Amino acid sequence: MKDFNSSDEDRTYQYSKYLKEFKLPFKLNLERGGVLDEVNVAYETYGELNPQKSNCIMICHAITGDSHVAKHNPDDIPGWWDIMVGPGKYIDTDKYFVICSNILGSCRGTTGPNSINKKTGNYYGPDFPLITVGDMVNVQKNLIDHLKIEKLLGVIGGSLGGFQCIEWATKYPDKILGCVPIASSPRLTTQGLAFDVVARNAITSDPNFNYGNYYNQEKKPDIGLALARMLGHITYLSPESMNEKFEIDRNNPREISTSFEKKFSIGSYLAYQGEKFVERFDANSYITISTALDLFDLGSDKKTLSKNLLKTKCDWMIISFSSDWLYPSFQSLNIVESLIDNSKNVSYCNVESKAGHDAFLLQQDVDEYGQITQSFFDLLSNDKNTIITKIKDLDGKIKIGLDNRIDFQYISELIPDNAKILDLGCEEGNLIERLISRGISSSLGVEIDQANVIECIKKGIKVIHSDLDSRLEKFEDKKFDVAILSQTLQSIKNVEKILKEMTRVSKFGIVSFPNFAHHPMREMFYNEGRAPKSSGWYGYNWYDTPNVRFPSILDFIEFCKEKNIKIIKSLFLNSNTSKIIEKNPNLNADSAIFLIS
Repeated sequence: MKDFNSSDEDRTYQYSKYLKEFKLPFKLNLERGGVLDEVNVAYETYGELNPQKSNCIMICHAITGDSHVAKHNPDDIPGWWDIMVGPGKYIDTDKYFVICSNILGSCRGTTGPNSINKKTGNYYGPDFPLITVGDMVNVQKNLIDHLKIEKLLGVIGGSLGGFQCIEWATKYPDKILGCVPIASSPRLTTQGLAFDVVARNAITSDPNFNYGNYYNQEKKPDIGLALARMLGHITYLSPESMNEKFEIDRNNPREISTSFEKKFSIGSYLAYQGEKFVERFDANSYITISTALDLFDLGSDKKTLSKNLLKTKCDWMIISFSSDWLYPSFQSLNIVESLIDNSKNVSYCNVESKAGHDAFLLQQDVDEYGQITQSFFDLLSNDKNTIITKIKDLDGKIKIGLDNRIDFQYISELIPDNAKILDLGCEEGNLIERLISRGISSSLGVEIDQANVIECIKKGIKVIHSDLDSRLEKFEDKKFDVAILSQTLQSIKNVEKILKEMTRVSKFGIVSFPNFAHHPMREMFYNEGRAPKSSGWYGYNWYDTPNVRFPSILDFIEFCKEKNIKIIKSLFLNSNTSKIIEKNPNLNADSAIFLIS
């Protein structure tokens, strides 16, 4: 149960003593037509700004967050992302200068509905104007200008924080080097909108809401705000995490003083979260911010989304979570695909998690996405040429095994300089790494294994976390010069579909695979009557092999002929000698390489 406790659950109503304030020196004109005569911004900073002012990361918080992203020292009050930010942590404040500001419309120090309107001398309350995510980011940009920071190393945030990151990239493309939206999307789903509508209605239906004019009342709309928070918590958790967290003591609610039902453990949990929330948050602010979140809309179709992302210039690292149904991973992939269409630098990882939307606030998942963000910012802050490992010349003794791939040498020779590369099933990115060291500057990998994806990102290799069967069709025609399917043919489900898509999205395709008609394989099967097993790519037992196909060289040649796939060049290798086989390759070669179109 403890594993599903969010990192922000220990937050209190208290303000950090490290809170700083900035007042905009002008009136703020809002995107939807309103004007704020005065805007105060509450923010906190961590670490030191270097002399070049090039090490600054802006952290954008979610709907109920604030500027206190982490503790400043062990005696400080808890922050909402202590698991991620601090000295020696994934966002290392010994290395980076971190800024987190409370967003416009909030109640945690920055001007919002609970602020005094200087014109009237009363609280803004329901008269606070309609704001957008763009207005929030505009205020953040003015804060950056005030601090005389010309360009941010990057922006990062989850949920609504991810919306702000995307807005930074689209609205101020010259102001950031990297963008990391986590558990976010181009816009909220209709289902997500529905939950927000119900939450706002819970607040406005509270008898103490009084049309938003409750600040001078003894009783506040606490019940409505608590119900809104309770509803929100339901959307933050996955069905699996709910079961693990509450089924063990389903009929044993915790002992808390509450007016809400607590017959079940989930009931007492939600009641606790709701009643604790009203201690530090304002009902009008919740309405204001959730409405701004709901209005954010980068586009529902690929054409609109691509158009809105066209002017972005930064590198992207997009992270989703497999169990997040509030911001489902397909929405993150929609952003990824649109960025690829626009030839932008983007990597993507769908982190395997059972925690739901709240995964980015949980200790159990921080090691996975934390490694990714750490590597991303470290690469941005350094010369990428010093990060990518230079590949040494391979000698003839290296075999075609899992670690050292002699076939990479021959594949590399088939690829022209300055080619745009797509590596399908790129594993840890070793082939792309080799090609980068050779001078090829445009490459993208597609890989299904999460551990391999993380290794690619650590190397600075652009990679998309996805299966091949569903992704290729999303790419535009002839988007790449060369698409590579290296030692993956035998493990894919739909061979015909993948090869046809390869030749559609690229000018040329390169396919390499182990030849299962190689004479040692034949002899093992014939003489021993058992599934063949050997070194390298054949080194699996019949029950744990990733190979679902067992192609021979002749099989592939016949397949290409039948499907009207043109074979431009072919190479056949013996991995024991690292030599090319010309005589009877179907018998004597253990692997093959084909250049196709």
